[in-house]
Amino acid sequence: MATKLSTIVFSIVVLHLLLSAHVHPIRLESPAPQPQPQPQPPQSQPSHHNSSQYGTTEGSLQPQECGPRCGDRCSNTQYKKPCLFFCNKCCTKCLCVPPGTYGNKQVCPCYNNWKTQTGGPKCP
Repeated sequence: MATKLSTIVFSIVVLHLLLSAHVHPIRLESPAPQPQPQPQPPQSQPSHHNSSQYGTTEGSLQPQECGPRCGDRCSNTQYKKPCLFFCNKCCTKCLCVPPGTYGNKQVCPCYNNWKTQTGGPKCP
């Protein structure tokens, strides 16, 4: 009889624990914090430029704009990799890329005047 009673009490305790865990689940881990949106800094665009001259005057580009400008500049060469490498390097320093695929370097003196060790033009 004592064994039956202890089995019944044990069963009731286990049942109670199961039901309370189902109603109020136990969380072993804390919830992950939700990512908060970061405010974007305002992008200032030079207001003193003519849209046809934008990016072709020294300092008128943002560094992230160099890739597309250099892609256009190097589009007609058969030496794409070195052209893109040096164009991006020059653009990052000068923040401008001359218009067209060749020449026109006079609109960007920094780009035009940067030379290699042997005195040749560094920027394509």
